[in-house]
Amino acid sequence: MGEIGLILIVILCILVVWWVWKVLEWIWWRPKKQERLLKEQGIQFSPYNLLYGDLKVNLRLLKEARSKPMNLSHHILPRVSPFHLQTIQKYGRKSGFWFGTTPRLYILDPELIRDILSNKFGHFEKIKANPLSRFFVRGLASYEGEQWAKHRRIINPAFHMEKLKRMLPAFYTSCNEMVSKWEKLVASKGSCELDVWPELQNLTGDIISRAAFGSSYEEGRQIFKLQDEQAELLVQALQTANIPGFSFLPTKRKKRMKEIDREVRALLMDIISRRQKAMKVGEAKNDDLLTLLLESNYKEIQEHKNKNVGMTIKEVIQECKLFYFAGQETTSVLLVWTMIVLSMNSEWQARAREEVLQVFGKNRPDFDGLSHLKIVTMILYEILRLYPPVLQLNRSTYKNIKVGEISLPPGIQLMLPIILVHHDHELWGEDAEEFKPERFSEGVSKATKNQVSFFPFGWGPRICIGQHFAMIEAKMALAIILQRFAFELSPSYAHAPTTVITLHPQYGAQIILHKL
Repeated sequence: MGEIGLILIVILCILVVWWVWKVLEWIWWRPKKQERLLKEQGIQFSPYNLLYGDLKVNLRLLKEARSKPMNLSHHILPRVSPFHLQTIQKYGRKSGFWFGTTPRLYILDPELIRDILSNKFGHFEKIKANPLSRFFVRGLASYEGEQWAKHRRIINPAFHMEKLKRMLPAFYTSCNEMVSKWEKLVASKGSCELDVWPELQNLTGDIISRAAFGSSYEEGRQIFKLQDEQAELLVQALQTANIPGFSFLPTKRKKRMKEIDREVRALLMDIISRRQKAMKVGEAKNDDLLTLLLESNYKEIQEHKNKNVGMTIKEVIQECKLFYFAGQETTSVLLVWTMIVLSMNSEWQARAREEVLQVFGKNRPDFDGLSHLKIVTMILYEILRLYPPVLQLNRSTYKNIKVGEISLPPGIQLMLPIILVHHDHELWGEDAEEFKPERFSEGVSKATKNQVSFFPFGWGPRICIGQHFAMIEAKMALAIILQRFAFELSPSYAHAPTTVITLHPQYGAQIILHKL
């Protein structure tokens, strides 16, 4: 063997040893060091399981919980969050679990939640997503630092109240089409059973299509269907350990996610190109999100005389994808649980209808009237408390930092469990799992005693930019439904909240509609 061959063998041996050392550090030495540091500060964990941590236990408990419906109540934690509920009951509020090889701490104290979401301790990173999530939704929600600040600044004008008022006709058109269809279904007998879950998904998909893309909303519907499939595929990916290098393997799931990504980008690129041409010749109406976003982006570039200050077309596409998922998903989830819960509470349904008829009669709801619906707003807040669309927010440390009394090194994850905090008896009282909209009769601040114990849209600088859009849309839809129908749960309804990115009714929402 020549000298070059010997050198190559030595280099290969060094690389193998280095790789083995890195793997051991990743799956054993670093987790054990972090575990020791956290336990010394009184944080309790289950024993560390090599590579998978608590993922397998979590999945097993979820699978068991989802195997059958639950009783008709709002005590949904054992079904939607069984592992986290059991871990906290076993180890206490100052505890955590193993997300693969990384410790993740529960943050249940409203003061610490406030400090983390307001960046009081300095900047926290969003947890790096599964590599396959790049094919799903990126945009503003996933950016950090300067990139986030730039996008927020450019997108903000599109969500000002005055701009949202212009979108009200799109909201009304879609809602009116849906309830007109429902009226035809009940016309002959005066009532009928209907699974309203796909109906409400189609409604909010239609609304975001019209509001985001105006005249191009038919193509918007196609995008919505593709992204719905993409969400299902991503959930499957998130339920497996994130093993380095695994995302490079050409799996069937990855192939389909790439195909959907290409289709969605092509559809959006076509819509954006046509809109840019219309804007150049002054033919574009500025009453949809895409035109407002492109106008704001163009203004930003012109002010700084530098195209790098604005968003690229690729970035605009990512924001459009985010409009779609967040805009459609959040409101459909809010509306379906509102209809289910109001079917369980006929007295609150009657009170909400009385208010709507008092403000609008049978007339078309307008912006000012919607903003004066006090009982409807209380109901929507209480639904968001009991059935928040997103169950948790996650953050990660990137430097040594002190959170309350705990000193954390880089690489520790923090879980802010929205649903656990929203159902916490210590914060909301012994009736925390009862439907009581009167909690919000004097607003959110009074209901929460000025604590961050209610944050369905997040909180602080990164609070959801579309929260007003979602609330106006939900009020419009609910007002029109209440004007025309009374509704109750069908005997075929099975109560089964489950998580598919957001909180869905697993077996649908079978409701009996009665024409008024």
